[in-house]
Formats: sequence, structure tokens, C-alpha cells
Amino acid sequence: MRAEHLYIHVPFCARRCVYCDFSIAVRATIPSVEYAAALDAEWSVRHGSSNLELSTLYFGGGTPSKLAGDGVARVLDIVRRRASIQATAEVTLEANPEDVTAQNAAAWHASGINRVSLGIQSFDDAMLGWMHRTHDAAQGARAVEVLRDAGIPNVSIDLIFATPSSVTRSWTRDVDRALALDVPHISVYGLTVEPHTPLGRWVSRLDVAEAPEDRFEEEFLAAHSALAAAGFDHYEVSNYGRPGMHSRHNWAYWDRRPYVGLGPSSHEFDGSTRSWNVAPYAEWERRAGAGRSTQEGCERLSIEQESAERVYLALRTDKGLVLDDAEVEYVQAWVKSGWATLDGSKTLRLTPSGWLRLDALASSLTSLRSR
Repeated sequence: MRAEHLYIHVPFCARRCVYCDFSIAVRATIPSVEYAAALDAEWSVRHGSSNLELSTLYFGGGTPSKLAGDGVARVLDIVRRRASIQATAEVTLEANPEDVTAQNAAAWHASGINRVSLGIQSFDDAMLGWMHRTHDAAQGARAVEVLRDAGIPNVSIDLIFATPSSVTRSWTRDVDRALALDVPHISVYGLTVEPHTPLGRWVSRLDVAEAPEDRFEEEFLAAHSALAAAGFDHYEVSNYGRPGMHSRHNWAYWDRRPYVGLGPSSHEFDGSTRSWNVAPYAEWERRAGAGRSTQEGCERLSIEQESAERVYLALRTDKGLVLDDAEVEYVQAWVKSGWATLDGSKTLRLTPSGWLRLDALASSLTSLRSR
């Protein structure tokens, strides 16, 4: 299959958030010219004659908005020299609210950005400070209006729930504030503790306690109720979109479509093999500049791995998974428990309560298929 989807990792950040385990490069001054040159060189080595025709393009990070207006335009010029972007393509930029100025937003729109994923995370200033975010609540709300004024109404908001009780915060108020902004897409993520992060160290020292499982479930279901009542489709575990406003790029991952990845730590998939780049920015830039491969490793999926992946990815979306007769019988207990629904075409779809148990249910069904 021919890849129509491109992910570009932009690693730069002003500060590392307490929960962040991504490949980032904290820089006071963003080397956008050097980064673009390395990206161009990487493309020559990895995909010089691929001639991609893109239906989605996604700038992730890190904080891609740190490239500002001219930096994003520079990278998009490189993409257009080496690939064609369909007229109806979805072109997404992840952004932090403090980077969303009228000048940057106008430049992003002019260069072809038509969707922005905004890392608001919370509308509570105390919580934002605890997270080590570099914006405040007022900037989060203002950023949405600035993007609309610049001609980019397709805005997604990220929110984090299940934060420690030691930091006072109203999750319900955060959801209500997000809904009041009338954006077409909202993503909600439960706070996870990764060991090599500031939060991981705090938890290991017992300075901070993770949110208990019952509150994780309570806040997830509360968000689902509020967003569904407001007309959003809960189309993937963490994602809610107005009808017709679901993330097309992310669907490429969940549908196992081929995609290309550029930049440090980026991944790509050709339909049967997954590969990934070196993560440290300096090493990635050094390899790219020297005309060497930036790839760190690759893995061709076995039949068993493919089967497990298909089960897991199908169950994490509202597309669901088609079952055979034996599997239909096997999941009846899930339906009775309220974790799943099963329609006449034998398509299994998890409910929000089932999505809370996604890993265990997907593993159970994968084991059944492997017998």
C-alpha cells in the first residue's frame, strides 16, 4: 500500500512537563533553520524518490509551534518540494497556547495549516503550574479565538484528568470550560506515570500519590457523559469529535494504514514493518547532516503480532471488531457486564466502561484467537 500520511516530529520545548516521556530538546533559542535543513537531508536519504501524495500531514512533538510562523512555513516548503499535498488534506500542527499569536496563526494559515491541536491540559492555573506548563488558563482560552480569527476554526483541545489529589483542581469545571469554547474536537488523557520523568521520581519517593483507580474511572465517565450530551462522538478511547470532525491522521494509525515518519524518534509503517528513528535530537541531526540513515531499528510483524494489533486497534475505536461465532459466545459476559455491545453483523464495540478495561479485554480476545 502507498503511504498517504506523513508525521513530522518537532522536538523543541521551552521546558519539560512533569509527566513528559517524549523525545524533546529544551532550547532557549529554537534552531529552526538547522532543523529544517536536517529534515530535508533526512528525506533525501530515507525517501528521496518516494513521490508521496499526502492526504494528511501532522506536526507533532515536542512543541511544533516553537518553530513559529516562518519555521513552519519553511518545513512545509520542503514537504511541497518533495511531495504533493492533496487539496483536501488535513494538515495539523500541535501548539502550546503561549505560541499562538496573531502573527504566528496568520502565518500558519497562509502556509497551509488547517487544523491545530492545542495543548491546554487544564484551565486551572495552579494545576498548570504544577504540570510545569508555560501558559496560564487565560492564554488557553485566548488561543482558540486567535486561531479562529486567523481562519483556523478546526481546533482540538487536549485535557488531562486523574491528576494527584494534592493539587486542587475541578475536572468538571475544566470540561465545562472546554465545551464553552465550542471547539469541534476534544481529547482527554488520563495522567500516566512514566519512570524517567519528574513525576515518576516524585511518585517513587512517595512525594506524590497517583490518582486512585476509582477516581480515574469516575472522571473518565464524567467527561464522556458531558461530551456525549453536547453532541460529540466518542470515536476513540481518548478522542471526541463533532460529526465529520474526527482526526483523519490518527485514523490512519488505528486503521493500520502505511505512514511515513520524519524527525527524531518518529515511527513509520509500510503495512508489515514498523521502524523508528534515533531519539536524541543532536544524534538525529548529526546523522541527517552527514547523509547517514536516521533509523535506529525496525521490526517486521509476525502473524501473531499482526493479529494482536488488529484486535487492539479495532477495539479502541467505535469501528469495532467483527467476530466469528465462537468469539460471539465468548464475549457474552462482556455484554452482560456493560463493557461491550454486539450488533447483528457480529461487530463488537466496547462501551466507555469497556474502554477502561481495553488492555485486558483485547489481550483476552487475542489469546482466544491464538488457540
